[in-house]
Amino acid sequence: MADSTRVYVGTVGQSLWRSRDGGLTFARASAGAPMEGDVRALLVHPDDPNCLHLGTETGLFVSRDGADRWERLGSSLDRQIWSLARDPRNPDHLLAGTCPAAIYRSEDDGRTWERLNAPMPDRCVNGAPLTPRVTCVLIDPDASTIYAGIEIGGLRRSRDGGRTWDELGEGLSSPDIHGLASVRQRRGTGKRVLLATTNNDVNRSADDGETWAPLHVSREFPWPYTRACVVSPHDPHTVWIGAGNGPPGNQGALYRTPDAGETWERLGLPQITNSTVWNIAFHPADPNRVYASSISGQLYRSLDGGDSWSKLPREFGEVRALAWTPGG
Repeated sequence: MADSTRVYVGTVGQSLWRSRDGGLTFARASAGAPMEGDVRALLVHPDDPNCLHLGTETGLFVSRDGADRWERLGSSLDRQIWSLARDPRNPDHLLAGTCPAAIYRSEDDGRTWERLNAPMPDRCVNGAPLTPRVTCVLIDPDASTIYAGIEIGGLRRSRDGGRTWDELGEGLSSPDIHGLASVRQRRGTGKRVLLATTNNDVNRSADDGETWAPLHVSREFPWPYTRACVVSPHDPHTVWIGAGNGPPGNQGALYRTPDAGETWERLGLPQITNSTVWNIAFHPADPNRVYASSISGQLYRSLDGGDSWSKLPREFGEVRALAWTPGG
């Protein structure tokens, strides 16, 4: 039977591309969105495979027909969007992280937005010549807690749904936050643990982000630079990490940990990638299908939950976002 899975690749400078055959071939799918735009965030509706939100350098777009056509949303969100998240308890509630660094919330599926009162830096920590950006937003599935990671500016947390915020960072190996994941410990009480990827390590917190400890992954990884940080919807105990030798770097690999960083497994990509592994994509429809991409354009697919992988034939210039949905 032919594979009709849709794979979506968000690029810098070439907008969005779509595959209708599981990733073997691609065509541009940016009608109504910037044709040569920068896509850094892509959010798929967990229950409607035709509904996608696209974060670009000029704002937010939505498609309700599987990326045949895009419509601009939220005129108040006319800035670079670097991250998107959906509330697991209410799919109409969205968060967007932007550059310059800010967090916005929508309660009507992206039609209107309000800026949340989260304290944000106007300069990067340590004087890095970048504009601070919110690279990741995480909504805890069990509470009203929101976490945001800033490149380069540490972490923010709200315990009341975004009304008030705390600045976090004690013990972090670096304030350069790339990814966040909330994972349940497999043994004992099943307490929640947070992992954060940075430019020089993976960090762990067992107290809701109050304090952090670096895991010293260079003992296990060839490189300490880490980026993607994702929990599979099918396994709440395992975190998948993309690593490499820099941004973009010229080498990369994929790892996963079943115990919040106590042990690591290097996954069997068919080669060392051409740059850091930037994106990992799951979907609730199939626990065995996983996609991963390097920032410099290589795509990989697993059909057995990550045990084995194949490199897909198409390569892009720069990939910043990745998602897949069941075909239809």
